[in-house]
Amino acid sequence: MTGKRQMSETYIIGMILAVVGGFLDAYTYISRGKVFANAQTGNIVLLGVNFAEGEFKEAAFYLLPILAFFVGIIGAEMIKKRHKYNENIHWRQIVIIIEIIALLIVGFIPSGRFDMLSNILISFVCSLQVESFRKVNGNAYATTMCTGNLRSATEHLYNYKQTKDKRILKNSLQYYGIILFFIVGALIGSILTHIYFVKAVLFALIGLIAVFVLMFIEEVEVINENKKRV
Repeated sequence: MTGKRQMSETYIIGMILAVVGGFLDAYTYISRGKVFANAQTGNIVLLGVNFAEGEFKEAAFYLLPILAFFVGIIGAEMIKKRHKYNENIHWRQIVIIIEIIALLIVGFIPSGRFDMLSNILISFVCSLQVESFRKVNGNAYATTMCTGNLRSATEHLYNYKQTKDKRILKNSLQYYGIILFFIVGALIGSILTHIYFVKAVLFALIGLIAVFVLMFIEEVEVINENKKRV
């Protein structure tokens, strides 16, 4: 053991995944029926509203992404349990591969009546991501939603005002930074979706591929350091 932090918990990974998260939220809202596939709170509210109004078909439009999110959480935990000690590939890299495949499929699904399928796949992707990548520099965070990050950032900022501990301030700024990158991702997603429409989701693969490669680089560094100690 080198005592080195896992690459999956570094700030650069959190930054890239936050951009991807913001991108996907903008993409589904603009091109896939105004559904937020990342965080399910809005979908749950709209599910209840449509049920109350007797719009059962519309309710199903919001129910299925919620169920896909549920399945994704379970799937991420199953992958972790089965591949946690895999020496050839990190279990989180397997998650990234699944995300890439799912988004590739979404990029070739026509808009209109197939939007439901796209939203299901993207909700599945986002649940895999939020369950698998949960820490940056030891602090809990989320890459597909901002509410928890905003709470943590503001809480740390308040605590800094009380203690003047610069480490707490650093944590606060990191949370705000993740939120900023999420906004940048939403901005990029909005621009590209207006230009390329359903195909715009393919640009999100750039970030996921970068994360996949970066995790391999870190694994190589860890192996090399271990060899030096032998």
